Formats: sequence, C-alpha cells, structure tokens
Amino acid sequence: MPQIAAYDSKIEGNVIFTQLDAAMNWMRKNSLWPMPMGLACCAIELMATAASRFDIARFGSEVMRFSPRQCDVMIVAGTVTYKMALAVKRIWEQMPEPKWCIAMGACASSGGMYRSYAVLQGIDQLIPVDVYVSGCPPRPEALLDGLIRLQKKIEGESSFLNQKPKLIHELMPEIEERTPPRPSIRGGVTGGTPSPRSLV
Repeated sequence: MPQIAAYDSKIEGNVIFTQLDAAMNWMRKNSLWPMPMGLACCAIELMATAASRFDIARFGSEVMRFSPRQCDVMIVAGTVTYKMALAVKRIWEQMPEPKWCIAMGACASSGGMYRSYAVLQGIDQLIPVDVYVSGCPPRPEALLDGLIRLQKKIEGESSFLNQKPKLIHELMPEIEERTPPRPSIRGGVTGGTPSPRSLV
C-alpha cells in the first residue's frame, strides 16, 4: 500500500503531506460515534465493550449517543423482529451521511436460531451492512475486531468524491472519464461522478 502521509514528529512545525481523502478518512475512522441498537442479549456484550476492561475508547468510539442525528455507525446487537424492524429502519434513516452499520451476532446477521415468522432473517434485508460480527453472543473482543475492520474499510473510501459529486464535476469535468467505475459491496457501481443530466 503506498504511503499517503509523511510526518516527522521530531521536528516541531514540520510540514505534513497528505491527500484530502486520507485526512477525511483518518478523522472519520478515529471518531466513530455508535448508535447502540441493543435489541437482545448481544446488547450486554456491547455494554461490556464500553467498560474499562475492554475500553472501546481506545478506538475513539466511546461516544455512544441515543440520538440518531449525532451518530454515524449503527451497531445492531440482537434479534430483529418484524415488529421492531421498521423502528430500526426509521432510526437508520435519521442518521446523517456518511454512516455505517455493524451487524453484531448471529441474530442480527442471519436471524440466528430463530427461523420463525416473527424474526427478520438478517438486518441486511432492511439496511446495508458494512461489517458482520459472528457469534451467539460474540465476545467484546469480537466487536472490537469488527470495529477495526470497519476503520480499515473507511480508510479506503473515496470520501470527497462520494460526498461532493456536483462540486467535483464543476471543478474537474473530465474526472468522470479518469475515474473507472468499480463494484460496491452495497450493490451497484461506485466511482466516477454522475452524468451532467443527473446533476441538474
């Protein structure tokens, strides 16, 4: 992987060379504010992750807000019933972009042991999931590993290109030809900017 930043900590006031995407992704990945969607027993493990023994604050994610407008990563921990599914989706839609989702445990990932009419067979049928954490229930270390994997995924995102396509097109109209489209794990194709007709 090419080095995207150069910094010499021994010389005070030295210049830092980096890319805009790298700086934005560095800030985002180290300040993830979780929306704890604790629905069943996995929520106990989620609470333990914030305790002093495991200390999720080491990764900058200790600011758990119960207001979706202040969060950027939803941790779905537990069994998602159909009765609760629409509430989960409503909270997801209230979260500002960019946002990510972690499906914690077997129930949130695939319905777990509950093959019944009342249980949603995976939260990915309702909202896009970025990281799946296996287990029933997974230990706090597994959730921390999922968080680290999410941070690595955020590192590789084209933050500015995805967030400001209209501005990019105005500044550099030729970027659409220079940026090849690539498949996205969320479905569809990412990369490049929308055509001028869709920006009007």
